[in-house]
Amino acid sequence: MTTAGASGTASPAIPPLVEALRQVPDFRSRHGRRYPLEAILALGVAATLCGYDSYGAMAEWGRNYGEALARQLGFRSGKTPSVGTLFTVFSRVDKRALQRVLDAWNEQVLDALGSPPGQIQALSVDGKTLRGTRTQQQHAGGTPLVECHLLAAVSHGLGLTVGQVAVTNKENEIPAMERLLEGLVIRGRVLTMDALLTQKQVARAIVLKGGSS
Repeated sequence: MTTAGASGTASPAIPPLVEALRQVPDFRSRHGRRYPLEAILALGVAATLCGYDSYGAMAEWGRNYGEALARQLGFRSGKTPSVGTLFTVFSRVDKRALQRVLDAWNEQVLDALGSPPGQIQALSVDGKTLRGTRTQQQHAGGTPLVECHLLAAVSHGLGLTVGQVAVTNKENEIPAMERLLEGLVIRGRVLTMDALLTQKQVARAIVLKGGSS
């Protein structure tokens, strides 16, 4: 099965997200796996997209939408996990592997459903600080609160995140931009970014990836 891409040519069918999430390694032992890992991850993604972004809210979202949706997400029994299970899974899952799977899946969606014929796909690169992610860091002067800051590449048309990296508290966005570019498909696309990132080393990294500046 194929779908028509932005250029009108046939593109491979987009696999269901649950199917793609099976690529994330399961850290749990085979004994006591009550729910498939990909189903738990799919529930987390779907609930977050609906604005339910805490473990308690995710668990509530799963209960509220009933057995039919639970089965579509991969819960064969029709029952969704508790808050405790969600906390355990999302605190211990390989987050980098999960990010790679989600980015790759978004790329497939973008390739199949991206820009209309004759238009160049555009990615917006921007930094964002995640609310509710403050952590304490020890240093000689005390324990200041540090928030998680990400640099992400998002498609203009569909709003899909096709790549993101963390910006550590010891660096600015420029070295993070170089790491972000390593995992992006940029040939035939336009990248937009703020003035901070218009640096020679960033332009050089873009050219090395097959783009032009």
